[in-house]
Formats: sequence, structure tokens, C-alpha cells
Amino acid sequence: MAAITVTPAVPAPASATAAPPSLSLPLPLLHSTVLGWYDAHARDLPWRTPEASPWAVMVSEFMLQQTPVKRVLPAYEAWLERWPTPADLAADAPGEAVRMWGRLGYPRRALRLHGAAVAITEQHGGLVPDDHATLLSLPGVGEYTAAAVASFAFRQRHVVLDTNVRRVFARAVTGVEYPAQATTAAERRTAAALLPDDAGTAATWAVGVMELGALVCTARGPECGGCPLFSHCAWQRAGCPPYEGPARRGQTYEGTDRQVRGKLLAVLRDAHGEVGQARLDAVWPDAVQRARALDGLVADGLVEPVEQGVYRLPQ
Repeated sequence: MAAITVTPAVPAPASATAAPPSLSLPLPLLHSTVLGWYDAHARDLPWRTPEASPWAVMVSEFMLQQTPVKRVLPAYEAWLERWPTPADLAADAPGEAVRMWGRLGYPRRALRLHGAAVAITEQHGGLVPDDHATLLSLPGVGEYTAAAVASFAFRQRHVVLDTNVRRVFARAVTGVEYPAQATTAAERRTAAALLPDDAGTAATWAVGVMELGALVCTARGPECGGCPLFSHCAWQRAGCPPYEGPARRGQTYEGTDRQVRGKLLAVLRDAHGEVGQARLDAVWPDAVQRARALDGLVADGLVEPVEQGVYRLPQ
């Protein structure tokens, strides 16, 4: 079996004198190593079961964007209990989607998921489409979500690149600690070169690499000793050089407009009706920041003004 040497997806530091390292491993062995690890260590998650519908997979993908699994699980179960099909959600008001989204964060995802449910119901007979291009045409569905749903729900062969996958490939193939801040064309070429030819195997490979990044090859404190690719990892062979790219800024929350938006939205979610300005004013002392946050919620379609000083979730 021939070994594959993949062109690095991220340039080596300018100070490097030797050619950047790469993962040299026969593809069948690479695949069987990762797939074997996944078979033994994969988490038992409801959206991965054979019984999970394409709609359930889509709901999980919307919820899992920028939100940890442990926070998603209860919201996911409650969501599907209330809206087991796209038509069920489409028949309800978008504000109810925002209400059920609760404290998952980034609530615009709830509106986008509602919009996708409406489109699926009206244009696709209530069935999540199995075609990647059609998925991509749905409201709120980007390249990653379309590829993930096509792969995980319909067992198709697609490059699925999330943060975890990108980090695994950056370390194992390229020899750097972190990938570039934005996905590059070179990363997509690398991922495509590593993708198994068989569609079903490719779908499992996609989730297997993702799980490896989530559980072992983590952003902080990677457990390299338990990694199935430890002896083949370019980053390990290079001596685990520290990250030398642009500063990686952590997300802040306390005191931000995002925190104020969350507090305002919490009042509206709990009210189950219209809310007066005085109740919203009570959640944050800075009137200017509070007004800016409320204006942002209205602009995003998450809140509707009913009349002067009266608001509600979108109907």
C-alpha cells in the first residue's frame, strides 16, 4: 500500500529551515486506525443512533455550533419532543423557537432553524432533502451544516470541516499546534485527500476525526498519549512547537452587549406575552448599552416592537 504525503494546509513558521512535516501513513491504515479508535471510544449521543431522523441530525448540528454537547443534550431532547418533524416547527411561531432555544446562546440559530423548517415544509414535502446543494439552499444552512447533514444523516461522502477536525489535521498532518483562524482552500484539499472513497466509510471517518478532536486532540491540554495517531503525528515528530500565528483571542461575555441581549431575551422568553419597557430596563443599569442591545435584538428579528415601549417575541 502506498503512503500518502499531504501538502501542508498551513504554512510552516518563517523561521523553519527544514521542509514542514507531513503525515506519511498508508491511507487504509490511517482510516482503520481512526475508525477503530472511534468504534471503541465514541460517545453515545442520540443524534448518532440509527433511529435518529435527518431532521434530528439537522437540529443537533444547529445546536452544536459554538455550544458544548452537555448543554445541547437537554435542549435537543425537549426540542424534538415538541417538534419531531420540520412541519411541526413550521406550524409554530418563530418566537416559540426562540423561547425553546433557552440559554443555548446565539439565539439567531433558532430563527434560522425555524426558517429552514418552513422551507423544508413548503418546498420539500416536509422531508429534509438529501442533496448537498439543496441543503445549502435552505435558510441558515452553510457549507459546514450542509456537508454534516448530508454525511451524518444520509451517509454521503463530503468533506466535513469543523474546528475539531481542522485542529486534528493541523497537528497530525501539518505539524502546527492550531489551524489558521479561517478555513483555507489548502485545508479543504488536505481533508479531501484524506477522505475514504466509500461513502459510508467517509461518513464515519468524518465523525470519527471530529470525535478525536473533541475528546483527545483538544484545543487545550491534548491527551496525546491516548491518541491513535501519536506515533505518526507531524506535530509530535516536530517536538510540539508552540503556536506562532496571530493572537488567539478568547471570547468574553461579562459586561458585553451579548450578555445584555441575553438578559433582555430571558425576560421576554419567560413572559409568554408582551413586555413593557420598565421590566426590560430593570435587567441592566447602563441605559445606553441596554438600548443598543435591544435595538440589536429587534434588528435581528428576535424581538418585535408592539407599540412604543412594548415588546414581544416574533409572531
